[in-house]
Amino acid sequence: MEFISSLFYFIIVISVLVVIHEFGHFIAARLNKIRVDIFSVGMGYRILGWNHKTGFSFGKLPEEWESEGFTDYRISVFPIGGYVKLAGMIDESMDTDFAETEPQEWEFRSKKIWQKAIVMSAGVIMNFILAVMIYGGIIYFEGKDKYQTTEIGYVQKGSVADKLDLRQGDKILEINGSIVSTWDELITLLTLNDFGSSRKIRMLRDGREAIIDIDGKKIVAALEAQLPLGLSPGEVRVFVIDADKKMPAGKAGITSGDTIMKINDNQINSMYQLIEIIKENPKKPLFIEWKRNTKIVSDTIYPTEDGIIGIQHTQEYVGALVKESYGIIPSLVYGVNESIRMIELFVGTIAQIFEGNLDVKKSLGGPILIAQMANQQADMGIKNFLFFMAMLSVTLAVINILPFPALDGGHLLMLLIEAIIRREVPLKVKMIVQQAGMIILLLLMVFIFYNDIVRMFE
Repeated sequence: MEFISSLFYFIIVISVLVVIHEFGHFIAARLNKIRVDIFSVGMGYRILGWNHKTGFSFGKLPEEWESEGFTDYRISVFPIGGYVKLAGMIDESMDTDFAETEPQEWEFRSKKIWQKAIVMSAGVIMNFILAVMIYGGIIYFEGKDKYQTTEIGYVQKGSVADKLDLRQGDKILEINGSIVSTWDELITLLTLNDFGSSRKIRMLRDGREAIIDIDGKKIVAALEAQLPLGLSPGEVRVFVIDADKKMPAGKAGITSGDTIMKINDNQINSMYQLIEIIKENPKKPLFIEWKRNTKIVSDTIYPTEDGIIGIQHTQEYVGALVKESYGIIPSLVYGVNESIRMIELFVGTIAQIFEGNLDVKKSLGGPILIAQMANQQADMGIKNFLFFMAMLSVTLAVINILPFPALDGGHLLMLLIEAIIRREVPLKVKMIVQQAGMIILLLLMVFIFYNDIVRMFE
């Protein structure tokens, strides 16, 4: 079932991103009066499609089929991308039949440099716009809850925060000179901003002001090892969702709606803290205090030999917060800023790979990893799934704009060369460059796919 679920969400994500990207090329071509012969979701063999000439059909179109200005909208067999085939352009199909005739006014090759550049960059622009609309749309409809605390309630053992020597009770005042006033600001400044750079943190620790320096490479190394961030804010409470009456907690009287307050005099500030304490004490007595409405109840409970007491739980921030609402324009500005931040994070990750601080095999993911992550995010709710889609959309935009043959950026680079030399690059040169780019991309895809498979069995 997990495989089917992962495949389902993978197809949804890739289909949306591909349709949006290729629609950018499609609409830009149409606006510039360029014929679009094919609009394909997926690569390879045509499964089914529709066009104005032959209507709906399955399988490959007849060899003698000519578009005559009508687009064949199709779904192809490999759901790992898509494409639009523009008349009079060398693309993934390597079709050069048009070269034997004079340029036609409806062909890509007959248009001016600036028109070609618009068509080639439109897919990337659409991916960026999609990310902006997702980020901006969510913040517009839901607003944003900002936790008015910078005090650390708990640090999970073995987590990124633990590796950085952050401690329970620390109150963060500044990070790299920026004043921290909310929990969101703390997380962003600690992890995402200037990814890989060192941090100088000013805080209150045990009632005294302290300054600690954090090596940015430690953050990179911890994230590469896929450690959780492991930070919980102060004023978090752990609530019981359900309790098994046949298990230790249920036998002691703990039930749904109760709040776990203390275990052996340890104030419980995180469900991860609760799990750790119980796991570390199988079959050992734990003095637990819990709150029911306004009443404090306590008892000694013995976890099972597996280190469980038989409850389902969640955690919730109960401290001061501010609910911020955003209008249309501020929401769009927020969407742009978040998209730019994702670009900076992606570029920073690539930079860390080249500097040798991140392992290529652990940092690059392909279809399998995307499918797994899509499924995980969907399980966490529609908002997380949409955020994941926005992040992928930004990533796709950045990758496609790279000046590499067969990518949009490669086509733009070729147009720039033609603008400089004031003539078209010879067809044979374009073919060689395109073929070389396709081969390299294919090899890279094979490597990434292999890397995904190896990661599954590690």
